[in-house]
Amino acid sequence: MAYFLPITFALLHLLLPGEIVAAGQKDAAARQALFEQALQRGAAHLQRGEKDRALAELKKAVALDPNSAAAHQLLGQAYLLQNTYEAMGEAKAELVQALALDPNLIWARFYLARIYLDLGQPRKAKEQLEAGLTTRPNVPHLLSLLGESNRQLGHPALAVEQNRRALGIDPSFFAARYYLGLTLLELKQEDEAIRELEAAAKSDQPIPDLYLTLGSVYARKGELERAVGFYQKAVAAAPDRPDGHLKLGQAYRQKKLFDQALRQLQLALPEGRPFLSTPYYQQLQTEVFFERGLLYQERGDATQAIENYARAIEMTPQFGPAHRQLAEALFHRGETGRALEHAIKAEELKHPVEPSLREKINGKIKQ
Repeated sequence: MAYFLPITFALLHLLLPGEIVAAGQKDAAARQALFEQALQRGAAHLQRGEKDRALAELKKAVALDPNSAAAHQLLGQAYLLQNTYEAMGEAKAELVQALALDPNLIWARFYLARIYLDLGQPRKAKEQLEAGLTTRPNVPHLLSLLGESNRQLGHPALAVEQNRRALGIDPSFFAARYYLGLTLLELKQEDEAIRELEAAAKSDQPIPDLYLTLGSVYARKGELERAVGFYQKAVAAAPDRPDGHLKLGQAYRQKKLFDQALRQLQLALPEGRPFLSTPYYQQLQTEVFFERGLLYQERGDATQAIENYARAIEMTPQFGPAHRQLAEALFHRGETGRALEHAIKAEELKHPVEPSLREKINGKIKQ
């Protein structure tokens, strides 16, 4: 009945013991060659930013050799390149596996620390970076990200020191200037912060968060043209990120470019697009609905304004600015009772309506 056995098993029985070993070595060599090809192709795609092809090749490499720390690290980087919340979890798992196989991979620690910062876990990021620096104490990437971790942990003076140390090693390292600029903003040293951020923005590498930060600085200073320019750069660098579209929409509204503003808000929150149930996305949707409300209110469309303010409150019931604006919109539409209800709520949430409007609402109620 041997002819019913799988062909590979039957063939092994036709081989002498020495031939079996040779066949196994040949298969292992072929598998190793395929692994190295997949790893090299994946690394090349990763370097060129070809995220889908990099992911496919590096998945293949990990399947061929699950014990390769380098393959897991590169696959983690490929997942990060996808720039989605879902892929971040996959990236974290791959980087943790890479470090389990080889704790000396400083770049696995670097990218894992970045993920922890994105997840709002600066203490875990700090642990990874300090572990990496014990092996390689003068890597500016590790030093600057450690500085950012310390900024988020409430140690701005230490953050300044570590980022300046990183710049002392590599004066052209734009990320250190970005993190230094953020820290200086926090320390209210705005002029120096802007110089650092502008210097970082001259890098050939597109950095959406840097552009958003500079845009917000200039918007706060009332320099809307410069703000729009940086927000446009942020959107161009990361068109799938909703926060860039939201900020650009806000700036366009302030410039009274309502059609352009509405288009950006539609791109920030496309109809039918599913969003994850996370605090970040809940806050994002709240802010987009609120911004739409402001836009429609300024255009004189009370119905649409009220609808969008109500949706913002539905997403985040304790969002004071939406209660304040809804009270104003309802009052002007003659719905004084509802206006009073939201005015009271806005006051409770420390976002009161204008005193003159409050007096008018009270006056109408008393009539």
